[in-house]
Amino acid sequence: MNYKVIDKESYYRKGVFRHFTQDCKCSVSMTAGIDVTELSAYSANSGTKFYINFLYILSKVLNSREDYRMGYLWQTDEFICYDVINPAHYVFFEETETCTPVYSEYSGDYDKFYAGALRDINRAKETREYGLDTANHPNWFDASYIPWISYDSLNIELPDGYLYFAPIINWGKYTEKNGRLIMPVTVRLNHAVADGYLVSKVFVLLQDEIKQFVTRQRKQAD
Repeated sequence: MNYKVIDKESYYRKGVFRHFTQDCKCSVSMTAGIDVTELSAYSANSGTKFYINFLYILSKVLNSREDYRMGYLWQTDEFICYDVINPAHYVFFEETETCTPVYSEYSGDYDKFYAGALRDINRAKETREYGLDTANHPNWFDASYIPWISYDSLNIELPDGYLYFAPIINWGKYTEKNGRLIMPVTVRLNHAVADGYLVSKVFVLLQDEIKQFVTRQRKQAD
């Protein structure tokens, strides 16, 4: 885990950062539908898991900008940017109606990420422990799938004054609309490091990366 300390005085969002860490401590979240038609088709045709494919694309998007990799060290009051952030996702057990966290490391190499995430998921299924360990996983962002419904909005609330800068991402069941498969995605970021533009940019980047990912994988398979 590596990071750099951000100089608050030269930070390009200095005024916004000061306001939303001192005067009005809050987060901002947005839910929108993204088109996953091609990603679903690719996953089915290639025999790969849609869930892991989307998790890879999501992780790649969030690592593409420093704005999504910010952190806060309360022990030293340092504002930082991690070199990389990784997804903390979950395995749900129907019989107990409980889940267990899964910590997977991001890699830009799709095959490496896919194999690692699949291994992590299978291990979690065997242990069934609620092994939440945020202290040893500071540069992990929360990625939670809600497979039972396709929703219109979702809010994640954190206590006022808690400077938590990691992204919190949720997504639900995709449904067919006008011949396309649309999946709800919710992006939550701290307002000190992100505004409406940066939140909405996640959706734009996701849509672009899905297209690029499918095109790239199909070319490699030919």
